[in-house]
Amino acid sequence: MTDAPLHINALIIDAADPERLAAFWSKLLGRPISDRSGPYVWLRSESGLGLGFQQAGERKSAKNRMHFDIASSDPGSEQQRVEALGGRRLPEYADGGFLVMADPEGNEFCIIPQGSVGLDDQGRAHYLG
Repeated sequence: MTDAPLHINALIIDAADPERLAAFWSKLLGRPISDRSGPYVWLRSESGLGLGFQQAGERKSAKNRMHFDIASSDPGSEQQRVEALGGRRLPEYADGGFLVMADPEGNEFCIIPQGSVGLDDQGRAHYLG
């Protein structure tokens, strides 16, 4: 055992259809599919972090315990692009002030403005105007 700190090597998303989900995220993030091996489809690694999609037997059935925040200079325009790629907005989270979206399999993620996001005392954002 060493005292060296661990680092996150890759984020893996379970998927009913890893090819479809990888294609969505590839287009959204501008990271091409770089490999397919066994039940995995991988996007090109960036900044030492891999992003993979693993074939899973069951479909997503509850809210994610972890999600991505994707920064954009124009979150509203990105919402339209996400929807054109097959994602959708999740209006049930609108009270929080964040632009919460879902990928084609329902995995939640937020589109936030670049830079800092101001929050009120209840943790709500106010960047959607």
